[in-house]
Amino acid sequence: MSQKRIDPESQQDPDTPHYGGPAGGWGSMEGISKVLVGQPPTAAVLDTLRRQNKPNGHMCTSCAWAKPAKPHLAEFCENGAKATIWDLDRRTCDPEVFATRTVEELRELSDHELESLGRLTHPMRFDPGARRYVETTWDEAFAGIGAALRRMDPKSVVFYTSGRASLETSFMWQLFARMYGHNNLPDSSNMCHETSSVALKKFIGSPVGTCVLEDFDHCDLMLFFGQNTGSNSPRFLHTLQQAKQRGCTIITFNPVREAGLLRFRNPQQITQMLGGSTEISDLYLQVRPGGDMAAILGLIKRVLELEAAEGGILDHGFIAEHTTGYEALKAHAEATGWDEIEALSGLSRDHLREVGTAYARSKRVIAMYGMGLTQHVRGGETLGMLVNLMLLRGNLGRLGAGISPVRGHSNVQGQRTVGISEKPELVPLDEMGRMFGFTPPRETGHTTVEAAEGVIDGSVRGFLQMGGNFAISIPDSGRVRKHWAELDLIVNVATKLNRSHLLPGRETWLLPCLVRSEEDEQVSGPQVVSIEDSLSHIYASLGRNEPAARTLLSEPAIVAGIAKATLEPNPDVPWDDWVADYSRVRACIEALWPYKFKDYERRMHEPGGFYKGNAARERRWQTESGKAEFSVPDVNSGLNRPLGQGEYTLVTLRSNDQFNTTIYGFSDRLRGLSGDRMIVLMNPAEIARAGLAEGQKVRLVCAEEDGHPRGVAGLTVTAYDLPDHCVAAYYPEVNPVIPVGLHDRMSKTPAYKGVPVRLEAM
Repeated sequence: MSQKRIDPESQQDPDTPHYGGPAGGWGSMEGISKVLVGQPPTAAVLDTLRRQNKPNGHMCTSCAWAKPAKPHLAEFCENGAKATIWDLDRRTCDPEVFATRTVEELRELSDHELESLGRLTHPMRFDPGARRYVETTWDEAFAGIGAALRRMDPKSVVFYTSGRASLETSFMWQLFARMYGHNNLPDSSNMCHETSSVALKKFIGSPVGTCVLEDFDHCDLMLFFGQNTGSNSPRFLHTLQQAKQRGCTIITFNPVREAGLLRFRNPQQITQMLGGSTEISDLYLQVRPGGDMAAILGLIKRVLELEAAEGGILDHGFIAEHTTGYEALKAHAEATGWDEIEALSGLSRDHLREVGTAYARSKRVIAMYGMGLTQHVRGGETLGMLVNLMLLRGNLGRLGAGISPVRGHSNVQGQRTVGISEKPELVPLDEMGRMFGFTPPRETGHTTVEAAEGVIDGSVRGFLQMGGNFAISIPDSGRVRKHWAELDLIVNVATKLNRSHLLPGRETWLLPCLVRSEEDEQVSGPQVVSIEDSLSHIYASLGRNEPAARTLLSEPAIVAGIAKATLEPNPDVPWDDWVADYSRVRACIEALWPYKFKDYERRMHEPGGFYKGNAARERRWQTESGKAEFSVPDVNSGLNRPLGQGEYTLVTLRSNDQFNTTIYGFSDRLRGLSGDRMIVLMNPAEIARAGLAEGQKVRLVCAEEDGHPRGVAGLTVTAYDLPDHCVAAYYPEVNPVIPVGLHDRMSKTPAYKGVPVRLEAM
């Protein structure tokens, strides 16, 4: 296609808060420095950052973006640096902290203040009489947890996994769960990105994206949907900058104008730090939340118009050989009028035609997306529409083209690779049973949504979480919290204190673990763990820092300790040997998944990691039909439902000073916001139409009628550049508004980006 830039017509409203500068640059330096206030960087922190995301180094616990074979001098971003500094906090939350405060008193602290207490150092047991955590020993903790689990029905217990747990930990955790007797293995994937796993599997036969880093060196157009690169995966901005500098066009669809997809100043280029920057998006379209399906159908409609007028636009050979369902999609697109597409997407037909033309003229296209595209009731069907667009011109399974979700947590994709799944059909259970001498359970386990529902209805009695902040990060958190204390057993494996830990059940344990950047010394010597990125590459990670306390155990050691105290001895499952040498765990992983992990032990140390493979990238379609599948969802289904009078679609946001529920500070620099997180954003015209005023306190109320009133009070109305019929607020503060039953209907991923709400003046 021509490299002529498309002039952006969607401009920032100058009368609303915004960040006038580029992402990166001095602003990132300032953001990192704020986390260091009160604790200047130690030699350990600086050395860890120097080695971060590099061969023989430490793999960041923040985002899951790829680690290049030829890294930059500083291969970390603002959020990655914050995560490392936070992990290596020199403050300690030791038993003395708990001795002076009840859990009720600790709840008075903000989420930021709780984590600022420092690293957890000792295993703790909750004392219901004193309402405090009290120090215990590891032996007592393992024995107590094991005794409780043996008393319980395994089907009533959930084993949750945070995305930061390594492949080795995740493998041991899922094996323990299955040997105990259940597949209740929700993780942060089906809290966030499960839509991708289910929809991509259905339409192209692969549960993950098809791109690798090399593709970004060859594409001439990138389409972005619902992803905030500047805050959530800033290292990706280097890749985008390089693509722009060689002439690639980037077009963004997102309700919120995010600084990282507007301009980038590279902190590693002196000329840019002295005042230059790179324009990222050639066109930025503020699509209506949930309107992506209609917008993409508009692009498809334009491509088909050009095909009818000119011919030679579609890849007919690819469509005939590799796909099924094209004629039905064509008829659907032709039958859907532009008026309907404009109304549902919130975008003009001129813009959609312009983008459709750019797509039709491009040789190699990558479609990037985040949770803004998928966390809707019809998120999976919307992703199917994006697959439709890519199939029309054969933009799957060739160099410089593909579809690529940008995942958040560092190893969330890898956990699914090694068996963390509630779906037994996705795990080689027959081989697992033979290898370890047990009969694996076959019942489908709980997703995140079903685990939350089980806590509410009482069918879930025990909850073990390997990291995370489950009770706060889930939808309907207000309703769940009321029942959390009724659980018979809660086990929290964690590095720092969070709000879920302050909601104790009848028996509650708090077990502190090492962070990935700390040295993990076992019988055979210092241990290496491994992780998988969002581009399906697997890397070794080596921690070298002195642990925050000698009383800490590694995650594999904690899993083994609980498992040995719970299960009958099994000579085929040498828990102690696995803890002594993690390579023995990796040998088991390779034996179960030889086609993905061949020569695992050697290859994970290769610069750039090793690629586990992807059938769809090779144009082998492991779908029901044996081909890539066009789909025909009703364009109206892109939205949850038509909004009523006085209703808006709620989009939840994470700030620039935040990673998941970890709040590093109270600056949302890249949106021009700071201070109070209890705000609700809406455009000035909507504020006026609602009869509200900037600065007014309101109550945000869920508009879904299911017999359970939901609301969050005390939010301050704040003018912001957003589409009509849309409001935005911070996650997890407004999670109580989101019904647990409102989720993607294909995958049960919560609809954090598509909840109908009302505002009530206070």
